[in-house]
Amino acid sequence: MTTTVAKPAEGTGVPYTLSHLDALESEAVHIFREVAGEFERPVILFSGGKDSIVMLHLALKAFAPAAIPFTLLHVDTGHNFPEVLEYRDRAVATHGLRLHVASVQDYIDRGVLKERPDGTRNPLQTLPLTEKIQAEKFDAVFGGGRRDEEKARAKERVFSLRDEFSQWDPRRQRPELWNLSSTSGSTSPARASNCRRSTSRTSARCSSGRGCG
Repeated sequence: MTTTVAKPAEGTGVPYTLSHLDALESEAVHIFREVAGEFERPVILFSGGKDSIVMLHLALKAFAPAAIPFTLLHVDTGHNFPEVLEYRDRAVATHGLRLHVASVQDYIDRGVLKERPDGTRNPLQTLPLTEKIQAEKFDAVFGGGRRDEEKARAKERVFSLRDEFSQWDPRRQRPELWNLSSTSGSTSPARASNCRRSTSRTSARCSSGRGCG
């Protein structure tokens, strides 16, 4: 699949085309730059997993050769492979980034959260994430998710408003008019980035990697 841009390539008279993947990447880069310009304290969720690796790559590409104007945030479940945490820390050091960590284990040790009977800690991440966002006053949060991984994620938008409990109500989702400027003959690529906005009253989800990991 290709996306056609109406303006011909210089000196050829042939319309300039982007592959579908290049179009997704271009859109994600655009979203990163827009959020950097519109928000004061954005943050990227980064665990060292495949989704967040793509997110970091896109952010690096969006601002190169300058540094990324965001910090990183990892909600650590305590169930990560040591190699993943080593990669996370190495990536932070390599690119001169700042990393915030919200620990699920810390909440369990303090009695704020309890282990689930099934042993999974993924559902326990919400409270540490929400409280870290509020404590650090982050006003936009980038998170990566694959659209085909779970049907609820297919409803996600580029910009998802969240309430004070980090809950998302798709019925309150604002329209997104990203394709109104598309030219004739161009395709409408799936969202490559998704951003979560957060304030004292609202959290939103702006996540890059809708279908990218």
